[in-house]
Amino acid sequence: MPKNYINVLIIGYGSIGKRHEEVLSSFKTVHSIGIVSRQNLNKKIVYKSLYSIENIDYYDYFIIASETNKHYEQLVFLEKSIKNKIIFCEKPLFSNSKHLDIYNNKVYVGYVLRFHPLLMKLKDLVKDEKIININAKCGQYLPSWRPNSDYRKSYSASKEQGGGVLLDLSHELDYVQWFVGKIKDIKSYQVKVSDLEIDSDDLSTLIGRTEDEGIVNISIDYISKITHRSLHIDTIESSYYLNFMANSLIEQKKVGEKNIYIDDSLERNDMFINMHKSVLNKEDILTSYVEAKEVMETIITIQENNK
Repeated sequence: MPKNYINVLIIGYGSIGKRHEEVLSSFKTVHSIGIVSRQNLNKKIVYKSLYSIENIDYYDYFIIASETNKHYEQLVFLEKSIKNKIIFCEKPLFSNSKHLDIYNNKVYVGYVLRFHPLLMKLKDLVKDEKIININAKCGQYLPSWRPNSDYRKSYSASKEQGGGVLLDLSHELDYVQWFVGKIKDIKSYQVKVSDLEIDSDDLSTLIGRTEDEGIVNISIDYISKITHRSLHIDTIESSYYLNFMANSLIEQKKVGEKNIYIDDSLERNDMFINMHKSVLNKEDILTSYVEAKEVMETIITIQENNK
């Protein structure tokens, strides 16, 4: 097998695991894909348990796509069992406070929104500006997320499995801290307010400050019947509004100039394709293990504030 070919192991085969397989199957450099799942999958390389794979060193790229509450033990096992490999862990890193140092492998965490072309454009536009206000919002009614399945049986509905909106929609925490650094002086709510039949949180909101004393406001929920995801940024010189649903970015300068950027070519898997390319090409875009731990620290701060 040529040296630039890789073998991939996907751990977990729910909807996100299937998407990773779909995307990686299109890569010419991927030689084979193994799957860890209890499902009976014909014509696929399947292992019933991660911990019983005898030839685990055969794989080069490991995708943890299991429930959030399994991430920690799976990362611990991989860190002890393999060396000099690449591990991709779906977001969020863990479901609660955990400590794990990574020495033997390179770990990335799957905050795929970093690869939204307009978010990348916005990051470039504000790179030399002082952000004085940043406001991120995201909401979608949980039963409409996966219309062909019962939301009450999903991991999102279960606090024990690592569900809840704070963990599920932690994309907003990641990309806000990607823009402005660690959020400080956090005041927050993490609550269950709707009539959804879940035991996890369905609304989380925080206000805090940036390292440069700007204001941060983030609101995420499972309850909005109008699906929305947006980012509003004010700097000294300009204001920006990114509508993820419309794939549009507005730039308004205080002197009057206005620019509108539209990306209507974005396909379903484009961000996933670019994310995996970035990892395999060793580009420094995807959330590093250190950055993911900083997101977890913010999550834990909110969890502790709302006990």
